[in-house]
Amino acid sequence: MNIRIQIEERERNILSRYAALSENTKGRIIEEEKCTIRTDYQRDRDRIIHSKSFRRLEHKTQVFIAPEGDHYRTRLTHTLEVAQISRTLARALRLNEDLVEAIALAHDLGHTPFGHTGENVLNRLNPNGFKHNEQSLKIVDYLEHTDRRTGLNLTYEVRDGILNHTGKNKPNTLEGHIVRVADRIAYINHDIDDALRANIIKKEELPKDCVDVLGKYHGERINTMIVDVIQNSLDKNYISMSDEIGNYTNKLRDFMFEKVYLDKIAKKEEGKAKYIIEQLYNYYIKNFSRLPEEHKKLYKEDNFSKEDIICDYIAGMTDRYAVKLFKDLFVPKAWEKY
Repeated sequence: MNIRIQIEERERNILSRYAALSENTKGRIIEEEKCTIRTDYQRDRDRIIHSKSFRRLEHKTQVFIAPEGDHYRTRLTHTLEVAQISRTLARALRLNEDLVEAIALAHDLGHTPFGHTGENVLNRLNPNGFKHNEQSLKIVDYLEHTDRRTGLNLTYEVRDGILNHTGKNKPNTLEGHIVRVADRIAYINHDIDDALRANIIKKEELPKDCVDVLGKYHGERINTMIVDVIQNSLDKNYISMSDEIGNYTNKLRDFMFEKVYLDKIAKKEEGKAKYIIEQLYNYYIKNFSRLPEEHKKLYKEDNFSKEDIICDYIAGMTDRYAVKLFKDLFVPKAWEKY
């Protein structure tokens, strides 16, 4: 009995004509024998969840650097919220839930320690630039090694969604577009929640017209946005909010940039984070041979620059590991008698 074939048949019978059917995938970079239980997109999801890069998201900053409190979002909890919203949208629109889940779980694997602060520093220091979406694809294609393969060897559609979840280029599947929308819905709303908890903003400061239309509470706003996307995209070959809800969502995002993302209080530790990333980068530029052998062994070809290899190493760090390494390299240790 081949369960995968049964699942693929159900997809043909149930999913929208606009859905990316797993049996129609453009395939993997290296061809593999099909699984008898899981579809290709389900296998991709499982490979991502079991990767080291995915586990490290637990200790990477979302917005607030080194927050004191157990309830602030991390890059991992953000990823899980994006995956949940993506699956809700895909289910309602009869698109491929397994594909959106795989894209969502991997979309931020390339994020640096200290959130976008670390990304901006590496982009400035590296002559080749640095973008987290491109780094996410590099991780699943090359850097995430197992005993059996180099990279995770994911399908084309998952890789396309990872690369194009942000930026000017758009995904080639509606499932990829769902993750783009879900990412925005997730971070706008959970960042408001975290900013309220941190007393960076107060409820009464939220734009009144946005609150009146989108909702007064966290769950209400998410529900309004999700329902709007579904109503505006059902049985269509695009994924989009209505003009009204889209405009209020963008206004709320602009408010967050003004009051939170660029606020001095919210970013009070940003200068220290920038300094740590800069010092680690400059140290390994001068002492390239001191990079861990385990990391250097990943690069079998000669077409990787020294700067890119260093950025890969730093980008893979968690916040706490970057701080620990900085202390080990630059902070004098107490003298001990042996």
